Amino acid sequence: MKKLYTVVIFLFISTASFAQFGVSFNQSNLPFAGLNYEINNRFLPELRIGTDNYFDDTSLELTLNYIFIRSETVNVYAGVGGRVQILEGVVVPVGLNIYPFEEKKFGFQIELAGILRESSLLRGSWGIRYRFAK
Repeated sequence: MKKLYTVVIFLFISTASFAQFGVSFNQSNLPFAGLNYEINNRFLPELRIGTDNYFDDTSLELTLNYIFIRSETVNVYAGVGGRVQILEGVVVPVGLNIYPFEEKKFGFQIELAGILRESSLLRGSWGIRYRFAK
């Protein structure tokens, strides 16, 4: 039930704000696919779904990231969020989005995220990101 509330709140916040929808995929020892909305060119809430596992072991993450350095080709962000199911805990991501092409829709991502729990871990990942047109 908590997962359903989380998804509903995310969708409500996303549709109530001026936003740009995007998708991402990150590869690591805990890979994930993400759905995100870039709000006012500063906030980047993202719903992340664990991949490469059985459906029963699928984890969900919800993060609220703030883009504190923004240029035409590079965004640097940091945030906080939560993770449920496998390795539940608080997630603290810090990352870099790079949009090297002329049309700034497709880019690359590098992220370092602490998953804080009784036995905390540090997840490093790399991936791709696509932003749909406004």
